[in-house]
Amino acid sequence: MVFMEKNFKLIKEYLIKFLQDEVYKTGLKNAVLGLSGGIDSAVVAVLAKEAFNENLYTIMMPSHFSSQNSINDAKELCQKFDIKYQIKSIEKPLKAYLSEESEIDNIRIGNISARLRMITLYDISAKYSALVLGTSNKSELLLGYGTIFGDLASAINPIGDIYKSDIFKFASFLGVPDSIINKPPSADLWEGQSDESDLGYSYQTIDAFLEDFVENRLSYDELLEKGYQKELIDMVTKRIYQNQFKRKMPIIAKLTSRTIGHDFLYPRDIKL
Repeated sequence: MVFMEKNFKLIKEYLIKFLQDEVYKTGLKNAVLGLSGGIDSAVVAVLAKEAFNENLYTIMMPSHFSSQNSINDAKELCQKFDIKYQIKSIEKPLKAYLSEESEIDNIRIGNISARLRMITLYDISAKYSALVLGTSNKSELLLGYGTIFGDLASAINPIGDIYKSDIFKFASFLGVPDSIINKPPSADLWEGQSDESDLGYSYQTIDAFLEDFVENRLSYDELLEKGYQKELIDMVTKRIYQNQFKRKMPIIAKLTSRTIGHDFLYPRDIKL
């Protein structure tokens, strides 16, 4: 989005303040995030470093499916921005689970890996009295391109309203190393995995559509008139609606006069 490019300095300042406000209002002072070597977690790490300095806990969680280049890229980022990090491999628990499953596909392996990483992050958050920071961008959240209770889980998310295409530009503004910015987007869940291959379209194409569909609220016919392929329109809109459950808290069956999520509603930071 053009307005973001013009306001990256203001956006950076706002997101740093957002992170500080949302953590400190809970009475905590620490934050933890998983650093994959990808661009999204790199952007969040740079923002969180400025927000929390030594109170940021950055965790790399490779498995035997992870690329060594991803670890190298994550370490390069930490060295450039003086970010302390720990490496907590998920290889042993992942192998232990997979040893009990004779037939398992890449999607399930990816989901298990993502959830093992989130188990690790939430345990570390308990150890250090820290909040877990989310690293999912707006494109991924809209498409449901993530694992519920895995990489989609977090306490607060500073980049969930930034499209993937803008993340690349924002990362460049923040000074994220080119080794991270220039590589093809990948969740690094298995060898050769690529986000854009999975989706069938480039993020540039998808984000242009999402902006027209979500921000500009163009109708189906208007989208066709603008030149979008019917296949793209159908695929993206189907994913948005089918994955709405990933963006909501679990639905509770209503039985009493005041039910959580229905009419027992308070701000998450309510005080007595």
